[in-house]
Amino acid sequence: MSKINLGNFFEDFEIGQKIVHPLPRTITDGDVSFYIALTGSRFALHSSDVLAQKMGYKNKPLDDLLMFHLTFGKSVQDISLNAIANLGYAEVSFANPVYVGDTVRLETEVIGLKENSNGKSGVVYVHSIGYNQDEQEVLNLKRWVMVHKKNKDQITGIKQIPTFEKTQPIVENINIPIQKDIDTNATGGKFFFEDYEKGERLNHPEGITIDDSDHTLATKLYQNNAKVHFDDFMMKDTLMGQRLMYGGHVISIARSISFNGLQNAQWIYSINSGAHANPTYAKDTIYAYTEIIETIDHKRDDIGLLRLRTVGLKNQRPEETKTIFDENGKYLPNVVLDLDYTVVIPKKSK
Repeated sequence: MSKINLGNFFEDFEIGQKIVHPLPRTITDGDVSFYIALTGSRFALHSSDVLAQKMGYKNKPLDDLLMFHLTFGKSVQDISLNAIANLGYAEVSFANPVYVGDTVRLETEVIGLKENSNGKSGVVYVHSIGYNQDEQEVLNLKRWVMVHKKNKDQITGIKQIPTFEKTQPIVENINIPIQKDIDTNATGGKFFFEDYEKGERLNHPEGITIDDSDHTLATKLYQNNAKVHFDDFMMKDTLMGQRLMYGGHVISIARSISFNGLQNAQWIYSINSGAHANPTYAKDTIYAYTEIIETIDHKRDDIGLLRLRTVGLKNQRPEETKTIFDENGKYLPNVVLDLDYTVVIPKKSK
């Protein structure tokens, strides 16, 4: 038996298959600092122990997306090592905060399979749950990924596609401390739940150019070893001709850009759905705009929720973007991310 792990191909997956992923990850201050260096994230709750303690935490909790990447990264060697591309996410939730010193791990169940008509690849649908060292759930997600087939001449015709909820239900007990007297000088923004309106659009002005070193180091930080992100020699022989940027890094960049206009939206409650509309490569400059899909009141008098749609664009400013679809309903080439997610934001103090 070979001692080398060549990764799973499409034929290796079965619906109902359960995988306990190796390499639990203990999170360090270095991870947090390096994430800021690679993404420019500026949300104050994740930057300051002093502010986090004033907001009811023992220390600053991890940025939700950093926790997502570090936990999600555990699944790559079993699910995505032979992937062509990660296609999308649904029903992603963050039940409990994670802190420096916590150890996260991940378990996955295969919930769907669809062989592509070309017979060369297929889509694998999975449901993954992340836990901390106390077996508390910290991440719950569903995603689908296109994976190469091992035997391209053998057609199975399998097509079992799961259904997904359009949005995550809003629970009564959101695990966030009571928020009052938010220091807007510290958070960098003066706008609260009541200041946002359904249909409002925020054109975030800053763009971030992603260098080869940025996305390579970010993906290494998450221990995401998918070949398409690292093997330049292999990727030169593909239609793309170069390495593909990890889509999760694009999400983080778009989230960082969204700070300007959403400074007090410190918490991601859920990712309802997400599509990597087009590939992103080194030297692309990412811009973003955010639409307020829905304002959601909560029974708590200190917080509300905003359902957002953040669109990531490459090499095109948001104010220049009137539509993201062509006449056939397909994403235009400059659209790289279409993310539907819900954030928690404080209400004005009464």
